[in-house]
Amino acid sequence: MLRKITLAATTSALAVLAMAGAAEAQDWRLNPTYGTVSLVSGFTPDPYLVTLQSGGSINAAQSIGGSCNGYVANAPDFRLNYTASSALPLIISVSSNADTTLVVNAPDQRWYCNDDGGEGLNPSLRWNSPMTGQYDIYVGTYASASLQNATLAISELNSY
Repeated sequence: MLRKITLAATTSALAVLAMAGAAEAQDWRLNPTYGTVSLVSGFTPDPYLVTLQSGGSINAAQSIGGSCNGYVANAPDFRLNYTASSALPLIISVSSNADTTLVVNAPDQRWYCNDDGGEGLNPSLRWNSPMTGQYDIYVGTYASASLQNATLAISELNSY
């Protein structure tokens, strides 16, 4: 009986450690690699563009799960502090010659992910009723941990 209880306790402890590791794989509290911007709805120029390199060593499918794909970094690539209005959507997309993915930790602390929602193999996320607050943005590469040139676009008008 004691052996069963010990085994159950060990299994439970390992499960908790596995979940804690997964939750900490992308740390939105770290400083973003490519900077931060504060934008208010109606901003110009639209789109706001950021040149960066996509990718990282962490498999988002394993660390976050759900519909998240691609290899991303531990720290966000970019941080958007956004003040929303009721009139315009918020669109975050990526343009690259490589197959890229997009992972965003939004103000509601939920993870939003996309693989090919933009043009070709480019990802795009759209909030028709965006939240005011901090968006931590990770741009990944789909099939490998290699770094690839990419452009992040933040827009209220179009996906890029």
